Amino acid sequence: MPDVFLASRNAKKLEEMERILAPLVPGVRVLGLDDVTAYDEPVEDQPDFAGNALLKARAGVVATGLPSVADDSGLCVDALNGMPGVLSARWSGPPKSDQRNNELLLAQMSDVPDERRGAHFACAVAFCHPDGAGGMAERVVHGRMEGRILREVRGSGGFGYDVLFAAEGYDVTTAELSREDKDAISHRGKALREIAPQVSDVLSGS
Repeated sequence: MPDVFLASRNAKKLEEMERILAPLVPGVRVLGLDDVTAYDEPVEDQPDFAGNALLKARAGVVATGLPSVADDSGLCVDALNGMPGVLSARWSGPPKSDQRNNELLLAQMSDVPDERRGAHFACAVAFCHPDGAGGMAERVVHGRMEGRILREVRGSGGFGYDVLFAAEGYDVTTAELSREDKDAISHRGKALREIAPQVSDVLSGS
């Protein structure tokens, strides 16, 4: 069974990656942080999504020896000059809390008119694997989903800011979409589909 490591404990991210890879790599198994021996995870201190994704993917290869994928993503709000960006998961301070992050964002956007509530989700996915010559091969791809911030929480699916974000062309939040519909348009889904053929080639020895 071909194994690939995803440097995450987020069960929904692991399921999403397995769904996207399954048609390309029959029998693929996506392992998360809770499936491998614990190791010191790197501090995500880079100024952009790509830098943080690479930190995590490189550490995954070193710790597990497996081809490793990592993503870093966040919400970039026009009226907040692109913030919270790389700080999305910890926007409201420790400990991390989706509910407090969403409450803070709603408060910050309370007086922003509808025509200025534009935002996008951005994602960088890094794929690192041993190159067979004692080194490490690396690739980073990017995904983006345009939309806007609503004025109230809606939906129970997804995670993070999905309950406040309506993608361009949709009147529902990404937390109200089916998994398949969200995969088709999401920033992470786009990036994972772009990187999936390379992951497939490495896992199959092509």
